Amino acid sequence: MRADPIADMLTCIRNALHARKERVDLPRSRMKESILAIMKQEGFISEYSTIQEASRPILRIQLKYDANGRPVVLGLKRVSKPSLRKYVGAEDIPSVRNGLGVNILSTSRGVLADREARKLHIGGEILCSLW
Repeated sequence: MRADPIADMLTCIRNALHARKERVDLPRSRMKESILAIMKQEGFISEYSTIQEASRPILRIQLKYDANGRPVVLGLKRVSKPSLRKYVGAEDIPSVRNGLGVNILSTSRGVLADREARKLHIGGEILCSLW
């Protein structure tokens, strides 16, 4: 049994990038799909889709590399864990790599990128950081 599906997703993506895979398949959940939507919007992945495979939905993630074959995602970090949640107010949302990365937050208005949460002036739980 997996205790933290978000950390498992980030680890699968990280391992696939190190292995230079073009895609990753993961079990689907709404939270993972929301995080992937932000990753696509911010340009960290090429595409993601939901496919039905063996009577359960699967998320298929197309990874993104630059012209030299290096991964676009340089780092992934799970910030808030099941054992230690990290909540911040709108004024206290930290920047990632001086604005080159993005924090993904779970807020009262859904899963948002840090820039959008600051603009809407709402805080929440920092799920993960990408750069």
